[in-house]
Amino acid sequence: MRPTDAVGALDLDRIQGTILRERPLPYFGSYLLYEVGDAAEGRAMLRRLLPHVTTAAGWEHPAQDAWLNVVLTHPGLARIGLPREILDGFPRELREPMRTRKEFLGDIGESDPANWDFPEHGSFDIGVLLMAPDETAFAEKLAIGHGAQEDLPSVRRVSRLDIRTPDNLREHFGYADGISRPYIEGQGGTPRRGQSLAKPGEFILGYVNELGRTATGPGPEALWRNGTYLSIRKLHQKVAEFRRFLTARSEDEYGAELLAAKMAGRWRSGCPLALSPEKDVTVEPERLNDFAYYDDDPRGLRTPVASHIRRVNPRDALKDTIVDVRLHQLLRRGAAYGPMLPEGVLEDDGVDRGVVLAFANADPARQFEFVQSQWVNDGDFISAGADQDPLAGNHVTDADFSYAAKPVRRRLRGLPAFVVTKGGEHVFLPGVNGLEYLADGHW
Repeated sequence: MRPTDAVGALDLDRIQGTILRERPLPYFGSYLLYEVGDAAEGRAMLRRLLPHVTTAAGWEHPAQDAWLNVVLTHPGLARIGLPREILDGFPRELREPMRTRKEFLGDIGESDPANWDFPEHGSFDIGVLLMAPDETAFAEKLAIGHGAQEDLPSVRRVSRLDIRTPDNLREHFGYADGISRPYIEGQGGTPRRGQSLAKPGEFILGYVNELGRTATGPGPEALWRNGTYLSIRKLHQKVAEFRRFLTARSEDEYGAELLAAKMAGRWRSGCPLALSPEKDVTVEPERLNDFAYYDDDPRGLRTPVASHIRRVNPRDALKDTIVDVRLHQLLRRGAAYGPMLPEGVLEDDGVDRGVVLAFANADPARQFEFVQSQWVNDGDFISAGADQDPLAGNHVTDADFSYAAKPVRRRLRGLPAFVVTKGGEHVFLPGVNGLEYLADGHW
């Protein structure tokens, strides 16, 4: 384990809060997406929002406060007047709409961008992200977002997606969510047991990354320092289909829960199979990530090699391979949308429900896009051929899921797609200094 004092403290009061702040539980929030027709009015909106932007300062305290953060797309940066010589320096993933990278990211079949509904009109320029622990605080933040648009006729809201905790305080498939995240060196506080350590430059521009280099952006440092890129995905969850699959492939209720755990790598309570492979037990919060794979479970007898959490975060399982897991870490922020399908219901009610994921990464190509294309939608890195993530894979063609069991290995064939991509985009989340630079417009 590397020492946690290898870098200086982060500029927490200049970093937007969504990077470090823990999501409250319960939570109420919204994604408000706007289109800008006039550069001066777009910058005026940023100036109005700036005093209300929540930073990462005080992140270590229990998340009982609400926050408001601001992002911009590449077209949005252009529409507020950022010069072309700066725009051309952003990563390719930001410059090209995510919908144009559909084959690489696996957005095919039902997930084809032609079927996306977020944003409703296909694109946006400025996004306002809201999160609160109660409806009163949410309404206050929502009023700020709405007010920033007043008397700016060229700024038009093109989409609103509300997010809130399902009634069972879990995501729609029934799993406890938001359990694992890396500890960023310099953030302050103390790493939790088993929590991976990461250089801050993996997630925040202006700091050293795992390659020993300072992660930078285009143009002046004032624009990009303390910022990051968010890879946002709206995923519709086929809850009824998932429940039917578990029931059809299991002999009893215990078998269905075990299968759900094998697919995820955790019991639905959040208890990891690595700590309790045979039954769901209560685990103290500080132990939920206190496990590894290389020495304790190389063959996946406890946590299947192809399970969701082992795919998206292999931990130490690949340390004898050419893959350096440290270069592909993601800081994941997820929140559910849509009402919960009542417990026990096995038929789809036609209501849209799922999760919105925002992955913070300073290098979208080797972080989000690598994980999505190589670990979620391909199985070569674990010698599983074309088999995909059992929960998050696109499963357009015949999909299988195998896991070690006694007396013989179990293989489930013909997995349907349990999630469908309904929207996505790479966006720039500036630091407070970057928002000031953009709002000022004196480039």
